[in-house]
Amino acid sequence: MAKAKAAAPTSSSGKSAKKKKWSKGKVKDKAQHTVALDKVTYDRIMKEVPTFKFVSQSILIERLKINGSLARIAIRHMEKEGHIKRIVHHSAQLVYTRSTSSE
Repeated sequence: MAKAKAAAPTSSSGKSAKKKKWSKGKVKDKAQHTVALDKVTYDRIMKEVPTFKFVSQSILIERLKINGSLARIAIRHMEKEGHIKRIVHHSAQLVYTRSTSSE
């Protein structure tokens, strides 16, 4: 018994013991979002966004692959035209929904 306990630490310690290899971690690809509003993107925004039940800056970024400043501009433009209406106004996150025709 004493020999087994004495032998165990020597086999795992010392220079011959291998160090634990840490994983490098997952690297997320950089998003390639549109930064300039062209005619095709504008038409797509005007066609698709009024059909969304829930509209926010992050939703537009994710679904339409546009950058944040374009998403904010598009939301303000659509609210001004009456395509969407505001539900929550908070400094960090603006939440909108589609405008129904009955209102």
